[in-house]
Amino acid sequence: QVQLVESGGGLVQPGGSLRLSCTASGSIGSIVAVGWYRQAPGKQRELVALFTAGGTITYADSVKGRFTISRDINKNTVYLQMNSLKPEDTAVYSCNAGTWDGSSETDYWGQGTQVTVSS
Repeated sequence: QVQLVESGGGLVQPGGSLRLSCTASGSIGSIVAVGWYRQAPGKQRELVALFTAGGTITYADSVKGRFTISRDINKNTVYLQMNSLKPEDTAVYSCNAGTWDGSSETDYWGQGTQVTVSS
């Protein structure tokens, strides 16, 4: 199993920045992808940024050029640097880890962290 702990959410004014962190523990070696998702009130959860074990990075069109996903392998941590934040970025942001044990895939989720962009 994999445990994910997120931190870094909060209230920020439009145009501001936040950095989210997601630290993994447990069966780290089984992780094949780590991503950040968000869900705004009344909307479906959507992918924000995804980092695969092979190094491929994918961003939602709405955050390209503003958000950056990165990782520190030594700390088992993935970061989401969010710049030029907009009110429409307000959502609960959750970290997801996809794992593969050789025969099946399992998704693990963190508890989520609230990001509110408001003046």
